Amino acid sequence: MGFTTVRNIVKEVCEAIWKNLAPIVMPQPSEERWKEIAKDFQTYWHFPNCLGALDGKHVNIICPINAGSTYYNYKKDHSIVLLALVDAQYKFVMIDVGAYGRNSDGGVYENSVMGKMFERNQLNVPQNTPIYQNSEPMPYTIVADAAFPLKTYLLKPYSKAKLVNNDSNKVFNYRLSRARRTVENAFGILRARFRIFQGPMQVQPDMADIIVQAACALHNYLRTEKSQEIEENYLNSNESQSSQDGLANIEIVGRNYRQDAIAVREKFKEYFVSPEGQVPWQMDMIRQGRID
Repeated sequence: MGFTTVRNIVKEVCEAIWKNLAPIVMPQPSEERWKEIAKDFQTYWHFPNCLGALDGKHVNIICPINAGSTYYNYKKDHSIVLLALVDAQYKFVMIDVGAYGRNSDGGVYENSVMGKMFERNQLNVPQNTPIYQNSEPMPYTIVADAAFPLKTYLLKPYSKAKLVNNDSNKVFNYRLSRARRTVENAFGILRARFRIFQGPMQVQPDMADIIVQAACALHNYLRTEKSQEIEENYLNSNESQSSQDGLANIEIVGRNYRQDAIAVREKFKEYFVSPEGQVPWQMDMIRQGRID
């Protein structure tokens, strides 16, 4: 078949997958669904009031036609950005696809539909809830890495400068990193399952958007169907992110934060080092230098 025919078939199939499957396997969460996600993060990752782990990846593509520097990212590749919120079982809760590769990740989040809806409290997020008995109510939060802005509902690690001789900050970073591992694993599984992510996509940006959306919907479907051999192979491997040509990390951008966001992070930190919130192995982990 000719190139145009194949392109149209792929486009039509991917659009159909996204249109028909995504509402089933990736619906906008209800308040009850958020509470289920938070319960799983508490059970599996020992992180209370967590709505998901957030990260973004550059999906590398060939140089688009007449695009100039629009898709040219800081790693000197051309890309679109996949922004994803992932639950405790490596499934995509929400995704945003198609931002220009030249944008920083924090900027991608703040300009995304997802980011704007969280900021405006339009996503059925539950009311503040105590994280242990008789404690003050705390907000439900997202966990993310240093590329994202710190907010009352979005927690990021302490900078390296604030880790020197500060075990409490190191414990917080360890506990956050442990919960955030779910989104890194989800991206790794996505790449392992769909070989199109193992190198730059040989398509234009609009087509790449559609392919990425369809792949994420199929990923959730296969997780639901418990077809997990690929996931287990990836999770048991030692493959590093730096070897992944199709998906690349996003850029870290420094910024200032509101005092209420700083206060929320401090309260979570205090919980993680308290008798109610600590886990037995956390001090061993930070002493081994397992902290970002």
